[in-house]
Amino acid sequence: MVSALSLSFLAPIVLLAAAAFAVANPGRRPGGLPRLSEAAALAALALTGGGMLQFILAGPAQLSLLYGPAVLSLKTDLVSATMALLVGFIAWIVMRYSRSYLDGEAQEGAFHGLMLATLAAVLIFVQSASLWTLLIATVCIGLGLKQLLLFYPERPEAQRAATKFALVWHMGDILLVAAAGLLVTSFGTADIAGLAALAGETGLGTAGHVAIALVVLAAALKTATFPVHGWLTEVMEAPTPVSALLHAGIINSGGVLLITLSGLVQYSPGAMAALVMLGGFTALFGAAVMLTQSAVKTALAWSTVSQMGFMLLQCGLGLWALALLHILAHSLYKAHAFLSSGGAVRAVAGLRRPGPVAVPSLGAVLKSFAVAIVLYVLIAVLFAAVLGPKTAQTLALGAILIFGVAYLVAQGLADMAPWELTKRTVLTSVATAIAYFAFQAVAQHVWGGALPAAPVPGQLEWALIVLAVASFGLVAFAQALFPLWAHHPATSGLRVHLANGLYLNALLDRAIGGFSTARSN
Repeated sequence: MVSALSLSFLAPIVLLAAAAFAVANPGRRPGGLPRLSEAAALAALALTGGGMLQFILAGPAQLSLLYGPAVLSLKTDLVSATMALLVGFIAWIVMRYSRSYLDGEAQEGAFHGLMLATLAAVLIFVQSASLWTLLIATVCIGLGLKQLLLFYPERPEAQRAATKFALVWHMGDILLVAAAGLLVTSFGTADIAGLAALAGETGLGTAGHVAIALVVLAAALKTATFPVHGWLTEVMEAPTPVSALLHAGIINSGGVLLITLSGLVQYSPGAMAALVMLGGFTALFGAAVMLTQSAVKTALAWSTVSQMGFMLLQCGLGLWALALLHILAHSLYKAHAFLSSGGAVRAVAGLRRPGPVAVPSLGAVLKSFAVAIVLYVLIAVLFAAVLGPKTAQTLALGAILIFGVAYLVAQGLADMAPWELTKRTVLTSVATAIAYFAFQAVAQHVWGGALPAAPVPGQLEWALIVLAVASFGLVAFAQALFPLWAHHPATSGLRVHLANGLYLNALLDRAIGGFSTARSN
């Protein structure tokens, strides 16, 4: 039965219809299939854009196939319409790129079919209005992406990466099934909006808290957080369009899951605290390892690990609108970064300055951090006076970003004169602080009404906020001073350990027999 129909609900159907042609043309140069694939992706983009316009003009829409505990439904609200439009845009860019990139490959037709089917599942996922629809979509995403990762099945590395991905991803699916079962049993419905309303009236209860804990674990698995991040850094054996789709879209599914269920997640302080700790540590870990990588795509993969950790941190702080903005910005950036990675080496080589690398002094680092923090506080006060007080979570997140700016300025401009370094620090810090508070205000204005407000911090929340700010500050300060102690023997060993991700990925390798598989092939 149809409550209302949105054009964006038709986008997955268009993609699946085009994917069906790949069944008869799975091989090399499959006639007009590549053009058809791009046309279908462009049509899906137009439909998702139409869905957004419909929402603006006519309000929310929902399509329900079943009712009761087994309800299957799609929705168009502000959050889902935004995500659908993002997926539609990335789908079109990736399929357009694939036309030339995959030209002449032995399984060219099959690739287009798998990509279209996987994109259709992602569109259903971001528009899910019920737990069961969400579950079906995420299982289909995992099945499709595993086959894409095995596009070159003769490569042992591809086999290992696909096996790791499937193990971690579907473990998350199992946790979601258990969480859905607990929630439906406790509240009698699988409708996501209905669940949030009932939880607000009666509380989560023991079963509800366990279910939300399982949801958080599932989100952590699907965003490749520490310590199961290894599969994400090994998917480079797949074609570049697959990497772009994964890092710009599918990897965000954990964040989309949390935002979709934010009305439930925020009722569990323990789950929010776990997101802060797990996300914050993953962000720091991924950033540290990324700096040791020499390969462009591998560095981008570790950057994604760090960014996903930071996004989980935002969710744990209750900054849902900022987390959604982060997903949008990261998706667009990573799609561009992967699809243009071929020219990155030449670009970096052209930017390198001759001569030895400049080493910042302790005084320059201290000055950069002090100036950046003082300016951030002043701009925060200014924005609070104009737009109203800022939450502690918002201020803490801004401070973390400013630490990163101070680190980049101190390290990147170490060879400049002291006055020039101070000037650049002032300009960069002011620009970053203004941009952060402006974007935060825009995100809150656009999506804030559709998402829960950040909770008032209690003792646990304050402790976690202080811990997060202090941790990011200390790590940024240590990174800025790294050139001063980079040649110490202990540092050389640390660089090796970090470059290998502290060898945590080896544990997952052994669990799936990855080493023996690689040797036997």
